[in-house]
Amino acid sequence: EMEKKETHNSKEDPRVFQKGRPEYRSLSYDKSEPVETLPLEEGDSILHSVAACEGSPSPGTITDSFLKLSRLPAEQHAALLSKPSFHTLCHSAAGNVGLFSTAELVDLLKACVRLALPPAHPLLDALEREFCRRVWDMELQQLLLVADCWRCLERSVPSYLSILFSYTNLHWKDLTLPQFVQLLYIIGEGRRAPADLAQKVESTILKHLDSFTLEEVGAICLGLFKSLSGISEHVMRRIADRVALQMEDMSTYALVNVLKMLRYTRMDHLPLLKELGKVIPARIPSTNIQGIMHITLTYSSLHYFDEGVMAAVAKSLPAKVTYCRSKDAAKFLWSFGCLDYEPPNEEEFYSSLIEQMHRKLHEFRKFPEHLLTGLLGLAFVKRFPEELIDYALRDEFVQKTRSSKYELRKDLFTLSKSVEIECPGYQGSRLSPQLHQEMTEMVLNFAEQEIYVRPEIVEATSLLESMLGGPEYVKSHMILPHTRSSDLEVHLTMDGHPIPFNSKDFLADKKLKHIGVSLTDDLMTQLIQGSCKKLDVENGARTLGQERRDKAPAAFSGRPLPTDTRWQAEPQSGGCLGAPLPPALQQQPRRLKLAVQVSNRNHYCYCSKRLLGLHCLKRRQLRQLGYVVLELPFWEWFPLLRHTRLEKLSYLQYKVFDPAL
Repeated sequence: EMEKKETHNSKEDPRVFQKGRPEYRSLSYDKSEPVETLPLEEGDSILHSVAACEGSPSPGTITDSFLKLSRLPAEQHAALLSKPSFHTLCHSAAGNVGLFSTAELVDLLKACVRLALPPAHPLLDALEREFCRRVWDMELQQLLLVADCWRCLERSVPSYLSILFSYTNLHWKDLTLPQFVQLLYIIGEGRRAPADLAQKVESTILKHLDSFTLEEVGAICLGLFKSLSGISEHVMRRIADRVALQMEDMSTYALVNVLKMLRYTRMDHLPLLKELGKVIPARIPSTNIQGIMHITLTYSSLHYFDEGVMAAVAKSLPAKVTYCRSKDAAKFLWSFGCLDYEPPNEEEFYSSLIEQMHRKLHEFRKFPEHLLTGLLGLAFVKRFPEELIDYALRDEFVQKTRSSKYELRKDLFTLSKSVEIECPGYQGSRLSPQLHQEMTEMVLNFAEQEIYVRPEIVEATSLLESMLGGPEYVKSHMILPHTRSSDLEVHLTMDGHPIPFNSKDFLADKKLKHIGVSLTDDLMTQLIQGSCKKLDVENGARTLGQERRDKAPAAFSGRPLPTDTRWQAEPQSGGCLGAPLPPALQQQPRRLKLAVQVSNRNHYCYCSKRLLGLHCLKRRQLRQLGYVVLELPFWEWFPLLRHTRLEKLSYLQYKVFDPAL
C-alpha cells in the first residue's frame, strides 16, 4: 500500500481532470470504462473466422474483430499479440487502412489501446499515416480523441500533432472549454508548444478562468510546464490569485502542478505562498515523494523560506527516502542547502539522503547533473561526503558531465575549490589544474562584463578609493571565483590604518586619461607647493585616507581594534592553510584583510535578511582564509545610492573602521 501511494503514475495521474466533466468521454480514452470480458476460447474462434474469409476481410469485419479481441482478459493480451493469426489480422488491417471510415479507424485505434500494442507496431505506423492524411476532414472532437489514444499508447507522433495544432489554430473560436483543456493536456504530453498559439492560449485562460474546475487549473499549468510554454506574468498572477483563495479545496496533485508553473515563471506571489504555508504542512505526510520534492523545489527556486513547510518535509522524508529517485534526493539536498536550513532532525534527515545517494550511484552515470546538485546542496551546509565527492571528481565522471545538456563545469569548480578550502584532510580525486584555470578565466571574464560594472559596486569602489587614499588601497575582484560573486578587498594594519597592496589597479589609474578635472592656475599652485587646502570631502579634495596617512593617528575610534580568531595574519600566497610563514614574511607587519560584500536581493531569501546557501558558503570560506567579512547589505546601501557623496562616505567610514568589529 505504501509503495502504491508513493509511486507516481506519470501516465494516469495527469488525466485525473478528465473525470470532472462528462464532455471528456468523447475527447479522451477512458480505460476505466467497463467492458464485458469475453471468454478466452472466443479469441481463437474470432481469429479462425477471420482467417476463413475468402479474400481480404472487410473493414467492418476487421474493426469488429479487433473490438472483440480487446475484450479478452487483459492477462491474455500478450499471448494474443504473439500469435501468427493475429499478425495476419494486423497485416490485413494495415494493408486496407484507406478503405476504413473515419469512425472505424477511431474504433480500431481504441482497440489497439486496450490491447496495449507496442508503440512501434507496424499497424500503428499505418494508422498514423492515415490519420495525418485525414486530419482536415475530421472533427476537432475526433482529432483530440485520436491524440489522446496516441498518448495512451505512449507513441510519439510529432507530425500528427503539428497538423492538429494547425487545424486548431484555424478553428480556435469553435473550441469549447473541455476541448481547450484537453488540447493543453495534449500539448504538454507532446512536450512541444506551438508558438503561434501562445497568445490565443493566454486569452482563453483569462476568458474561462473562473469557470475551470480546480483540477482543470492544475492540468492547464502542467501542460504549460511540460511544454515549456512561456506565459505572461499577468496571466500567471491571475491563476495564482484564484488558487490562493481556493487552495483548501484543491487536490495536492493539482496544487503541485500550479507550483511547477509558478517556479517556471519565477513569479513571486505572497498571498499564495503564505496560504501554502498554512495548508501544505498537514498534507506532507500523505503526499508522495515526487510531490514533496516539487513543493520543496518551489520554495528554493523562489528563494522563499518557510520554516513550517521545510520542517514538515524534513520530518516526513526519512521514512519515504527509499522511494526517492536520484533526482529527488538531489533536489531535496539542493533546496535545503540553498535556503541554508538545517532542520531539527538534521542528522537523520541528511544521513538518510546521503545513503540514498549512495544507493542511486548507478543513476548518476546517466544523470551526472543530479550528483553535483546534491553535493553542492550539502556543501552549502558544510557537509562533504568523501566517497561521493571522490566519485564526482574522478576523470571518468568529469568526462560524463561534458555530454550533459547542462553546463556542469561551474558546479564542478565550486565543489572542487570548496573541498580544497574546507577539507584539508581530503585525499580523494581532484579536478585537473587545467580545468581550474579554464573555469577561473571564464568566471572572471563574466565578472568583468556583468558584475564589476554594476552601479552599486562601481560606486562603492570609487568611494572607498577616495576615502582610503587611491586605487592602490582597494581591489574590486573575486577573491573566491568559484563562489561567483565579487568582493572589494581592503587591507588594514592591526591598529586600523589602510595598507596599499593593489599595485595593478594603481598603475592602471596612473595612465594618462581625461578625468574631468581642469588644471587651473590655483590648482597648479597647490600641486607645486604641496599645500592642498582642507576642503570639504563633498568637493573631492583631500580625502580622509590622505589625512590619515599624513597625521598617522591611532585606530579610528582612538581604541585599538580587537584581534579575535577571525582576524588572522595574511597567509602566504599559494601556501597551505595553517602553514608557518617564511622568516622574510614573518618580519612584515600583520594586517587585517577585509572582504567587503556589496550584496543584492538575489543573495538573500525573498523578503528577508536570510542569506542563501551559496553566499553563506562564501563568507564561511573567506573567514577560513583569514578575511574579515564586511557587509554592505542592499537594504542599507541601495537607498544610500540616492544620497549625497558625504553621506555615503560617512556610512563607509563607519563600516570599515567600526570598532565593534
